[in-house]
Parts: sequence; structure tokens; C-alpha cells
Amino acid sequence: MTMQASAIQPPGDLRAALSRAESRRKWRAFSLTLPLLVFLLLTLLVPIAALLMRAVENPEVAKALPTTVEALADWDRTSQPQAAAYAALVKDLSQLPDTADAGALARRLNSEVPGARSLIMGAYKALPIEGDANAVRQQLLDKDARWAEPEFWQAIAKNGSRWTPDYLLASVDLKRDAQGHIERMPEDQRAYGGILARTFQISFIVTLLCLLLAYPLAYWLSTLPERKANVLMILVLVPFWTSILVRVAAWIVLLQSEGLVNGALLGIGVISEPLALLFNRTGVIISMVHILLPFMILPLYSVMKSVPPTYVRAAVSLGSAPLAAFMRVYVPQTFPGVGAGALLVFILSIGYYITPALLGGADDQMLSYYIARYTNVEVNWGMACALGALLLATTLVLYAVYRRIGKADLALA
Repeated sequence: MTMQASAIQPPGDLRAALSRAESRRKWRAFSLTLPLLVFLLLTLLVPIAALLMRAVENPEVAKALPTTVEALADWDRTSQPQAAAYAALVKDLSQLPDTADAGALARRLNSEVPGARSLIMGAYKALPIEGDANAVRQQLLDKDARWAEPEFWQAIAKNGSRWTPDYLLASVDLKRDAQGHIERMPEDQRAYGGILARTFQISFIVTLLCLLLAYPLAYWLSTLPERKANVLMILVLVPFWTSILVRVAAWIVLLQSEGLVNGALLGIGVISEPLALLFNRTGVIISMVHILLPFMILPLYSVMKSVPPTYVRAAVSLGSAPLAAFMRVYVPQTFPGVGAGALLVFILSIGYYITPALLGGADDQMLSYYIARYTNVEVNWGMACALGALLLATTLVLYAVYRRIGKADLALA
């Protein structure tokens, strides 16, 4: 037996040659995928890493006011700071390269304490301020009495570190107090919890409507001859060839008070006055369902085509009612397509921006709208990246849940 086993083993030279050939094959395969890996690294992973880093980066105060931060290190954060802190502030402001740096500092502090922008820029424009520490403090107080209020100094001391959790905390309606303890924001300042809930609500409704519309259509397509199914599938894919902006503009024309939809309903007597279908949540959901419907149809169709129709016929022949056979035999086999399509549509929905911005009202804007606002209007990259990180985390959680459910279904099968 041992002799037979050794007889089928290749000689040492042959094993080495086979190993080298296998290594060359793997390196050739890796070299073919290397351009794609580099492309993904530069266009996906690096931007995501930059987004996550910027969500916790806080360079404005640490870079502009290093001496002031050091002077406030031993401050109790409740009373008025010592005169040395005022002198350090003037020294730091006088060393800023130009007005743009002072403006960035002012914007950052103003996001913490309203009114800090005018306070910082007023002190910057009043330079040079000379004298000993007490004289500098008096000149700043004469310029603006708000320099005696601790809250502005608390904002400087709290943001003295280059890294901060404040943006991420604010994205879930939390904040740090003057002592650094985490607490909930006041009732009138909580915004993002409601915005996130609204985003999930709209996305869920859109996903559910897409599923209800796509399932029977995908089933019908899967039962047609291949030639007819391919022709009709072209009609399903037509929206992919049209700009989203064009489709949204078309819905504005269709849904307005004098549009085709209201005109048709008025013409057949269903309604007596035009419905409010534009600049509200109804218009947003209608347009998003239309745009995202193909993303639900395609996964369902691909799964349904692989389900043999003989299964349902066999169940009926064994005495099951047609509807019961369909629900108990056919539908469970399409769950992978339902899960994939629902996940795809929901993830795309929570990141939507153009459709709610153009068709929705003030109470219909989703999280992406505020990301764009912080990026383009308020130029608060930290808050924009924190909200983006929140969307990324939500997407990863949804994908993990889908994978877990998918594995559980495979185990049961």
C-alpha cells in the first residue's frame, strides 16, 4: 500500500515545476485584476477613508489658536478666563496668515456658539492690540463685552484638540457639554434624529411600493417566451438611458395642478378639483418609485427565471389549490430576489438628493439634502462628512443584516 502511494506521488522536480506554474498562473490573474483594484482604491476606498477622517477632524481651532488652547488648559471652564488667555488669543490672531484663516476659525466657533463669528472677526479687525495681559483683556472687553462670557471661551477650549467626536455626536442629536460629558441636545435643537427617521420612512415606502409593482411584472416577464420577454425588458430598461434630472422635470410637468395627471382625473370625473401632487411627499414617492422600479424588477426577474414552473404544477397535481401552491412553493424560492431588490432599492433611496430637492417641500428633504447644504452653502465639511458616515454605517448595517438573513435561509434550505 505504501509502495502504491509513493508511486503516484510526482517526483520532487515535477512538484516544484507544478508549484511554479501555479504561482505564475495566480500572478497573471492578479495582474489582470490589478488595474481594477487600483481604480477601486483611488475612487472608492480612499474617498471613504478621507470622509471618515474628516468626520472626526477638527483642525481649525487647534491650528489657529495653539497658544490660547494651552493657556486654557487649566481653566475651570465656568468663570471668566485669566488675562493670559486674552493675551494668548490676540497673539494667535495676529499670527494668522490672512483673513481666510480667521474666517475658517470664526465659522467653526460659530457652529458651536451663535455670535462667535462676529466676535472673532471683530477682534481680528481690531489688531494690533498691544500692552500687557490686563491691558489686552480690557481692550477686548471694550471692543465687545461678550468676551467676558464663558461660553465663547468654552467653545475654544472644547475644540482645542485636532480630533473631535462632536460632528458624529451632532449627527445623532448628541453633544458634549463644557466639561466634555456627552448629553442629548435641547429639544429645540434636535433635528437629525427626525431627518433620519424621515429618510428611513420615505425609503421604506418607496421600497414597498417598488416590490408590490415589480413582483407581478417580473413574474409575468418570467413566464413569457424569451423573445417577448427580451423586448419588454428593453422597456423596463429605458429609464436607465434617461437622465434622472430629465425624468424629475417630466414629473413636474405631469404632477402640477394643470398637468396631465390632474387633467385626466378631472376629465373622467374622479376628482372635482386638482390634487396637490407637487412639492410634497406624494410627488417625491411617485417619482422615486418610477426611477427605482427597474432596480427591483431585474433581481426578481433573474431569480424567477431560474425557478422551474413544474414545481407549482406538481404541487397542484398533488391536491394543493393554485394560490396556495404559488404562495407556499413558488414565492419562497424568490426570496433571494426579493431581498436583493429590496436592499438595493432601500440603499439607493436613503441616499437620494435630486428628487426630494426638486419635488418635495421643506418637510420632505432627506439626509442627503443636508449633506449637500453643509458642503455647498455652509462649508462645514466636518458635519457633512459625519452625516455621510452615518449613511455609510446604515448601508453597512443593512448589508450585514441581509447577509445574515441570506445565510439563515440557505441553512434552512
